[in-house]
Amino acid sequence: MTLVLPIDPEANRLLERSPLARLLGMVLDQQVPMEKAFSSPYVLAQRLGHEPDAAELAGYDPEALIALFATPPALHRFPKAMAARVQEVCQVLVDRYDGDAARLWSDVADGPELFRRVAELPGFGKQKAQIFVALLGKRFGVTPQDWREAAGDYGDPGAYRSVADVTDADSLRRVRDYKQQMKAAAKAKTAGG
Repeated sequence: MTLVLPIDPEANRLLERSPLARLLGMVLDQQVPMEKAFSSPYVLAQRLGHEPDAAELAGYDPEALIALFATPPALHRFPKAMAARVQEVCQVLVDRYDGDAARLWSDVADGPELFRRVAELPGFGKQKAQIFVALLGKRFGVTPQDWREAAGDYGDPGAYRSVADVTDADSLRRVRDYKQQMKAAAKAKTAGG
């Protein structure tokens, strides 16, 4: 059970071994393709010359981090805002979890506690928190009691709704189809209302 995106194999391996990279991929997963979001932690590590830890990123000079994010190809569509968001999330990891991203989920009592912890991170609303809980459960074996319920519809087995459901090219296509259907439905609702 791992995440397999059509990105550099080394980027996939980083996501597999690094809880921080996994979390940062989710932080960046907005307004860019999921492949871009989840490959950016690897590109950031390449630019730094090593895999960073949460304390390093939390304490990094903000302007220098923005420059790393903005260097072409930029790590995100909004490099300044997302560099700041990464620092905010890393500061929470330092303050609450001794800088260890895995502690966000390793000692939770149940799914609702996991969801609460994730939802407390800067930039994580209900949907993003549910997707990350589903990603942890479906791809990385983080399955505290009631995790599927905490993940909402994203926790459904056999669903193709998010990055949590991507295991190959076909599942990626099915997730994209689902997202396009949801966008079309929302657009139709807005136009009709």
